[in-house]
Amino acid sequence: MPLSRKRSWAKFKQWHNGQSEAMFTKRVADQLNKHGTLHLLRHGFKDSGSNGTTKFFLCQFRPAHKKNMQLWELYEKNRMTAIRQLHYSLNNEKSFDMVLFVNGLPVATTELKTDMTQSIKDAIDQYKKDRLPRDLKSKELEPLLQFKTRALVHFAVSTDEVFMATKLDGDKTYFLPFNLGRPDGAGGAGAGNPPASKEHGYPTWYLWKLVWSRDVWLDILGNFLHIEVKEMQDKAGKKVTKESLIFPRFHQLDAVLRLVRGAGDEGVGQVYLIQHSAGSGKSNTIAWTAHRLANLHSAQDNKVFDTVIVITDRRVLDRQLQETISQFEHKAGAVQKIDQNSEQLAKALNDGVPVIITTLQKFQFILQKVQGLKDKKFALIVDEAHSSQSGSAAQKLRRALTTDTKKVVTVELDGAEVDVDVDVEIDPEDVTSEDIINQVMLSRQRPANVSYFAFTATPKSKTLELFGRPGTDGLPVPFHVYSMRQAIFILDVLKRYMSYKTFYKLGSTAAEKMVPQMKAKKTLGRFAVLHAYNIAQKIVVIVEHFREFIAPKLGGHAKAMVVTDSRLAAVRYKLAMDKYLKEMGYDKEMKALVAFSGEVQDPESGTDDFSERSMNVGIKGQEPSDAFKEEVYRVLLVANKYQTGFDQPLLQAMYVDKRLSGVMAVQTLSRLNRMAPGKEDPFVLDFVNKPEEILASFKPYFRTAEVEDVTDPNIVHELQVKLDKAKVYFPNEIEQYAKAFFDLKCKQASLMYILKPAKDRFYDLEDEDAEQFRKDLGTFLRLYDFLSQIIPYGDADLEKLYSFGKGLMPMVAARNSGSSILELDSDVQLTHYRIQKLGEQTLDLATGELVKLKPASDAGSGTTQTDEEKKLAEIVDKMNDLFSGELTEADLVGYVTTIKGKLLESETLAEQAESNTEQQFGMGDFKDIMMDIIIDGQESHNKIAGQLLQDDRTFAIMQGMLAKMVFDGFKRAAAQRLTV
Repeated sequence: MPLSRKRSWAKFKQWHNGQSEAMFTKRVADQLNKHGTLHLLRHGFKDSGSNGTTKFFLCQFRPAHKKNMQLWELYEKNRMTAIRQLHYSLNNEKSFDMVLFVNGLPVATTELKTDMTQSIKDAIDQYKKDRLPRDLKSKELEPLLQFKTRALVHFAVSTDEVFMATKLDGDKTYFLPFNLGRPDGAGGAGAGNPPASKEHGYPTWYLWKLVWSRDVWLDILGNFLHIEVKEMQDKAGKKVTKESLIFPRFHQLDAVLRLVRGAGDEGVGQVYLIQHSAGSGKSNTIAWTAHRLANLHSAQDNKVFDTVIVITDRRVLDRQLQETISQFEHKAGAVQKIDQNSEQLAKALNDGVPVIITTLQKFQFILQKVQGLKDKKFALIVDEAHSSQSGSAAQKLRRALTTDTKKVVTVELDGAEVDVDVDVEIDPEDVTSEDIINQVMLSRQRPANVSYFAFTATPKSKTLELFGRPGTDGLPVPFHVYSMRQAIFILDVLKRYMSYKTFYKLGSTAAEKMVPQMKAKKTLGRFAVLHAYNIAQKIVVIVEHFREFIAPKLGGHAKAMVVTDSRLAAVRYKLAMDKYLKEMGYDKEMKALVAFSGEVQDPESGTDDFSERSMNVGIKGQEPSDAFKEEVYRVLLVANKYQTGFDQPLLQAMYVDKRLSGVMAVQTLSRLNRMAPGKEDPFVLDFVNKPEEILASFKPYFRTAEVEDVTDPNIVHELQVKLDKAKVYFPNEIEQYAKAFFDLKCKQASLMYILKPAKDRFYDLEDEDAEQFRKDLGTFLRLYDFLSQIIPYGDADLEKLYSFGKGLMPMVAARNSGSSILELDSDVQLTHYRIQKLGEQTLDLATGELVKLKPASDAGSGTTQTDEEKKLAEIVDKMNDLFSGELTEADLVGYVTTIKGKLLESETLAEQAESNTEQQFGMGDFKDIMMDIIIDGQESHNKIAGQLLQDDRTFAIMQGMLAKMVFDGFKRAAAQRLTV
């Protein structure tokens, strides 16, 4: 201190003449106890005396630039010390093998082992058993071992491996691996470290050569370590705060350092794809990267980026990511959350806010609000990049960031003045469609003033092509990888995978009816999936399996998710589950929530529309994801919601009743992989998917994602030829449309007038030809959106066709806007049904061949099949061949219809239905009358009657289902009598 802060020390010395060193030590110890080591290193402390107040800074971290050489001089004066065999206790003779200090403050302890005599486990056990925060005999605290107030991190080191912990707590101490990962020769890496070169010697060389090197170690202390405060609920439901000290794991440190070094060396305009698995700590890695890039300067001391923009297309992560970055940046105004509107975002960009956090949905509205941004440089961090940057919204974003207002002319458009960019000084009247076409084509190319940092656990082939860098074979590869195989913070969701199969048989009551067979098959399949009997049977499997095998886990706090295939299915599942829980008396111990967007109409289930708010009556307006944290809510039913980005560590099981494949399969099942104390291998029960198909979906991401080949850029030319041949439009119409579309004075009516002849020709096509054209046009638009970001086509004809196609597509799509589902419910019935367990197995990702991602190819080259009309009975027979299997009399659902008919003949039940609610009706004489009818008919249906009479659970399901059907039947009959 006397050497680095002479003035401050001189002042302090005057106040404490003769005792300055002792008083300073006491003052520092007091501040450490109150605020902790990290706070003092970063912020110092103030001290007041007879001569006023002075500020002491205990560490100078590396300055971002060299404009202030005094700061560099202070940085060089930092004293880094390593003391061996440091005795840390006044109560015993115990010592650490090594303790690291910065300017006299302890920051890390180390226990070292040689694998020839002791292993890494011995070092970890030594910390847990023999390095206790409180001395066992004297019961006094050991200052050096107190959480956050002295040493910040504790390293267990052997010659082969490194582990670290930030809080010593006896046997509860949680050590994390701090290793490089051992390459497996197949594009991935397992646990541990690779053998070291002769130069480095031990496999753990990187710890002292890199991590503990002066610049990196101070960088970690200054820009990585972080106290994270989380608000939680204790067992009594009281809110408590929990503090954790976040120290980067090696892959996080390595990724950030490489990204920062790459951005500094390469400058703006580059791409970086980071494939980091779920559970890798991606939010923190993104936060550290954003913080570092916002302060990054080049070798010439120029700021590399004016603004860092973090974009997440997963709204559920928006808040989490914003909070994480805000905790790393402590300067006022350094981070701005865009949570209002596009004007707020536009102002933040123009004001040069260092770090902006927003969503792609917000960003796409700013194109005409932001001006003069081409002279600024941006780092664009994209979270879960697989879907954010491949469409027209991303093109709007690029246009916003590259808008140049050095040369602008103002023209009148629909009575309003609009600024237009031009290449030279030009009169507004001379702006042509050619000028604007050139500008649009330029906006498709990767802008020179933007660098992309794309983070994803599951990169698609498009993502690799957009953000990857050429590998040794010329194909795109990620810049940095921490694969699923390396991830130690996640559980294997495929280890306990149970499959069920549904068998059913349909009967037709309109055998001669002619229907389109493809539409009919879809409709019949949906009829079976949404049938009340099917859902009721699956509810029994789910609830009883959960209660017996899942609910007791995690100390009785385990939860489950049910993935349904539609919003309508989610509604019916929720109603059926609530009913079953109540009937069985389970509703006191567990309740279910449902999550889906918007409102659903289902006349079969009720007259009012269904929504999250109306169906989750007990959560008082909370989001289902928040309410699901409460103890009583054990099951969450979802439909296209919370299948990505949802983080609930207590989720122990998933019940899948939806077709899943590719990235969606990986992301959905990965909701289970979050770790929690006591959490064992999660469980998947799948009613729909084949295990081998799920395994194939996971394989590309188990190691480094690879593509078989890149997408052929000539695909768009082939599609253009194919579209031209359809004769839906003519070249002169494309030209007319382009001239009008890119003329800022043109009104929309003119565009519609030009498109109408093409629309009329399209509607004159046969259904099969029209469907093929619609598919080809959609494929062309999507592929041109994607490929034009990679390939500088510079082809005005493609750009004109793209604009024409975008205008025509809504008209083309309108022809098929009607429902593809036929109304067949009154013409078919479910006659037989059985759900059968196929068995449980482990899906092994480590064995078998590598699976590579396929590029887009031969897109739009298929042909549309004619939807030939056939008799409904014939189609039903084909469906039965596919799904009926070995059904027996015990699987006869038609039996329900027989019982229902006999119940409707009961005068007693008719009277009770007239004067009671449905719930009261089910609790009256219904059960006894139903029992009598089953016994009376047992001779003709002995097998199924025996099953009902012997199994109370099955009887209860049948009773509940029939009670509703019979009650509704009586009500309909009463309404008809009134009408007559």
